[in-house]
Amino acid sequence: MAKPSAKSSTRVPKMVVFDLDYTLWPFWVDTHMDPPFHKNGDGKVVDSRGYVVQYYPDTPKVLKYLQEKNIGMSVASRTGETDGAEQLIQLFGWNKYFQNKQIYPGSKVTHINKISKNCNIKLEEMIFFDDEERNIVDVEHLGVVSILIRKGMTMPVLINGLKTFSDIRSNV
Repeated sequence: MAKPSAKSSTRVPKMVVFDLDYTLWPFWVDTHMDPPFHKNGDGKVVDSRGYVVQYYPDTPKVLKYLQEKNIGMSVASRTGETDGAEQLIQLFGWNKYFQNKQIYPGSKVTHINKISKNCNIKLEEMIFFDDEERNIVDVEHLGVVSILIRKGMTMPVLINGLKTFSDIRSNV
């Protein structure tokens, strides 16, 4: 009979990095929306056409959960609509959650490396959530646990991702 492993502790990332489009919200900010954004009289975030802009329902729960667990959060987005993305983060009240934001066209490798450097967090202490497989593949090559998501950020996706991180990092 095998002895229980001494390494049965749960490992937690120091930083969770999120993509934005189709990860925290269900659209491409640079093609599906029409910035600038503002809050209307009802307090809803709308684009310049008056279209109500919504995020995935679990996104606020995910962000609050990580904040309560004292796990850092950052954003890595390739959008060309940098001002619009920043505006939405501000209007949704999410700036308080993110230690670092890398929002500009280019490789997620560059984004992740800058977050690592700016936050003084090793790549192997990070987990990355994105809806695009090419980004997952690129970031995995850096040694970052990377989770492909299909239908936006949800609490089950987060919990399963954190478990995956713990399983991978506990076996090293």
